[in-house]
Amino acid sequence: MRPLLSYRDAVVLLGGGSALAEVLDKASSLALFGLGGIDLFDARAEAVRLGDGLIRRLRDQVKGLSRYDTTQRLAAAHAVIVISAYLEVLGEVGVLRELTREDQQRLTGLRHDHLTGTLIGVRLPMPAPQQPHEAVIEALARHYSAITKALVDVLAGLACWDDWDETERARLTRDVPARAVRRYEELFRRLVADFPEVACWSDLVGHQATRAEVRKGLARLQEQLSVIVSARGRSDRLNALIQANRAGLDGPIVASADLPRGMTLPTLGQGYVDPAFRVLPAERGHQVTSEESWEALPRRDDLAAFLSGHLTLPQATEAPLLVLGQPGAGKSVLTRVLAARLPAAGFLPIRVELRGVRADADVLEQIEHGIKSALDEAMSWPDLVHAAAGALPVVMLDGFDELLQATGVNQTDYLEKVTEFQRRQTERGRALAVIVTSRTAVADRARLPDVSIVLRLEPFDEERVRQWVAIWNHANHRYFQERGLEPLSVTYLLAAVPNLVEQPLLLLMLALHDADGNAMRRVRGEIDEVDLYERLLHGFTTREVRKGDGGLDDAGLARAVEHELRRLSVTAFAMFNRGLQWVGEDDLESDLRALVPQADRQAHGFRRALTHAEDVIGRFYFVHATQALRDEERLKTYEFLHATFGEYLVTRLVVRELEDMAEDLALAASRHRPAKPDDAFLHACLSFETLAVRGSVVTFLERGIRHRMSPDRRLLLRRHLCELFAGALMPRPGSKYDGYQPVAAEVPARCAAYSANVLLLTVLSADEPVPGTDLFVTELPENANESWRRIARLWYSQLTRAEWSGLTNTVRVRHFVRDDSRRMEVWLDGEEPFDLKDLAFFSWPEPRMTEYPYGLTVSDGNVAKWMREIAFRDDTMLAHLFVNLLPYLLEVDDRIEAHPDAPVADLLTIMLSGEPHMIAYRNALHTWTNWHYTARVLRRLESDSHTMHSDDLLEILDIAAKHRPDDLERILRSLDGRPDVDPVVLTETLARVASMRAQPPS
Repeated sequence: MRPLLSYRDAVVLLGGGSALAEVLDKASSLALFGLGGIDLFDARAEAVRLGDGLIRRLRDQVKGLSRYDTTQRLAAAHAVIVISAYLEVLGEVGVLRELTREDQQRLTGLRHDHLTGTLIGVRLPMPAPQQPHEAVIEALARHYSAITKALVDVLAGLACWDDWDETERARLTRDVPARAVRRYEELFRRLVADFPEVACWSDLVGHQATRAEVRKGLARLQEQLSVIVSARGRSDRLNALIQANRAGLDGPIVASADLPRGMTLPTLGQGYVDPAFRVLPAERGHQVTSEESWEALPRRDDLAAFLSGHLTLPQATEAPLLVLGQPGAGKSVLTRVLAARLPAAGFLPIRVELRGVRADADVLEQIEHGIKSALDEAMSWPDLVHAAAGALPVVMLDGFDELLQATGVNQTDYLEKVTEFQRRQTERGRALAVIVTSRTAVADRARLPDVSIVLRLEPFDEERVRQWVAIWNHANHRYFQERGLEPLSVTYLLAAVPNLVEQPLLLLMLALHDADGNAMRRVRGEIDEVDLYERLLHGFTTREVRKGDGGLDDAGLARAVEHELRRLSVTAFAMFNRGLQWVGEDDLESDLRALVPQADRQAHGFRRALTHAEDVIGRFYFVHATQALRDEERLKTYEFLHATFGEYLVTRLVVRELEDMAEDLALAASRHRPAKPDDAFLHACLSFETLAVRGSVVTFLERGIRHRMSPDRRLLLRRHLCELFAGALMPRPGSKYDGYQPVAAEVPARCAAYSANVLLLTVLSADEPVPGTDLFVTELPENANESWRRIARLWYSQLTRAEWSGLTNTVRVRHFVRDDSRRMEVWLDGEEPFDLKDLAFFSWPEPRMTEYPYGLTVSDGNVAKWMREIAFRDDTMLAHLFVNLLPYLLEVDDRIEAHPDAPVADLLTIMLSGEPHMIAYRNALHTWTNWHYTARVLRRLESDSHTMHSDDLLEILDIAAKHRPDDLERILRSLDGRPDVDPVVLTETLARVASMRAQPPS
């Protein structure tokens, strides 16, 4: 539940005055009820009249206002009806009529600030599209109950309360909250009737229709937002941008370099099928990587309605909306559709492709880069806002995952910087909404602001697949007829490749592949993702080669196709080894010359030999070329339309090299001759970046090695890779590939990268765990242990954090004792539980290691993460420190973060100090950890309260009240009668705690 304005905020924003304004300035909220010099009925009626009048005048007030100012006033109007509904019902009940003048005089002399806060100072519940209407009603019922309880607490000490029977008391405690909710719903519907955008805030009105069918092109969003109050006329300077955004709907859904003649790609407006999605509410951002948390959220089909509601609420300008999705889910396409559909009368969309901006650029620079790209001219951000003339800028920062992967740039605070930018710009009259897109897999690599909402695009379900295929078949009906082809069969796709039709981009690839002679129908049985990518890339490359020379025989065609795929793989490595999603033309040309020398290049009937980077990849539709002006020099860069293409091509080249190596080993073995296949090419490719940094690369490698090599070949390969690993740190002779230098890398870093990659390939080639003695080609386990410690420390010192994390999460290390010797083994990390005995020093025989808390087995989570890394590093000192913290991890909180604000030190200080430690108490209670943690702190606080100074204790209790107000009353009441405690302050604190306890949760 997102709280928003307080009633006081709302009245001020809407220009309320007269008697109600005077009432709000009173120190006691009892004045609002006429109990302190202001007549009850006049004050209540004034509040209701003011509320009704403000709402009636609201349409006139918002005319000519900016979209942001209109949104703020509508939110304020909602706050007014929340309180007005309560006041109306309170007056109708009539209980307060029975207060005597003596009762009123008694109340006049009391202070009840907690009632003031509950009624007019607290931030009120607010509808939002990320929650059902029922949740809003439940929050309001709790809020009204809290107000009523606070009022009852005031009245309970009066004589009249004792005179009232249960029926009269029930009119306050039971009837008022329920009737106030019903009155609120009536007023809310009136607000909806006058302002269509308010309907978007809640699923109560108008959203049910979207569930009846899957919509396309976000058409519903345009319908809903086109009827809202228009902003002032915009500057002509932005007309070109608006027209370009709209024209995008008529362009193809993806860019295509060269489709078969006669084939048609659906337009963006026709071909974009609105995906299903899930929404993670604000303040639950720590769950963003928890699949269990996502699955517990409802799957929704009203994407257009959600975006309409979000963009017409203040939450849009408070923090970025983070949109997550798997590769190919359509995140970038969503930003294009949204930019085209947002009505220009109220919104000004700006798309910023983060892959095209400097990785170290700040948010303002990124936005102004997007403005320049959109307008084809430089324009400052303030000038753009001024030219927008009241339209709300909607900045879409597309591809945060690509920004994260930029070399050497730390972006963990990026979303916080965006939030801070929004705050500053709002203060300066330049409010903006921000949407950030990213791959789901890297969402945990940046801290999420507490107020940010996260939206995750869901894979296509059967209904969406059917709709997409119907659109495709309709667009290419003539193409199929002219060539005697069958339309794409949705039945076959769902039966043969159900996991590959869930992402729109893969679905498009399947459609293009099938359009070549119904290729999909010729496939027997089910194919996996590796096989699919191979078929697709091989098919596309074959068509390109045939265009250049249709006279090649089968053998010549096969050689030419393989040669082209090798070049594409080198292109993929050019990006991968630079840690980028793109590569410049000059860099690619340099890499091609180093790894595919001129003598090896073959024209095979092409118009000219492939001597330049653009001739290698420029004609493939899945490779996108861009041009940029930098320092007055126009640079050309290439990137794959989807990163997974590059990841597969990296894998393909490595697997082909390993396959050739295994064949050489098998041939030598059949002739009983020693063989040492040359690994120079493999070393050149694999000594700059670790393969484990990309999870999909590891998956492709595992499947490729097992698919293309028999068990006996893999056994030969595994033995040879162990020899390469054992000698990976030894000096190497020169080779013809020494000129390949994608980045400037020091020798230790290259040794670390290559040895880590050989380790990964060894593990992937093995059918069972690889013993340390095999890995280091030694008969002595202690030599293997020591060699492992040395090389693990090399990796820790030389690999990037992402590489180290990828390696330790991919390769599992286990330490154990056999034949009185400590040994180790490695294997591919799967879903096996992690046993504490796998840690380095636990391999020593010790009976107590089976007792609590040492007999520990975990499958995932932070504890497993620490255990995995300790075992990998073979770090005995770290292991001992970790084991000493096991009671905390198991009983209090399984999260131990390596940063100064980790809460474990504060708890230990509180529990172990000989006297109360104020700083530790402040730190422990200021930031929420979990219930177990806070409960232990408060139990110790109760014990320490007798020796703490009252001012210090009240300060700590005030901090703690926001977390667990239920646990504080007992401590507070124990202070009654202490000579150093002011009874008035104690009473006020008790009232404040009671108010916070009654306040609805946010």
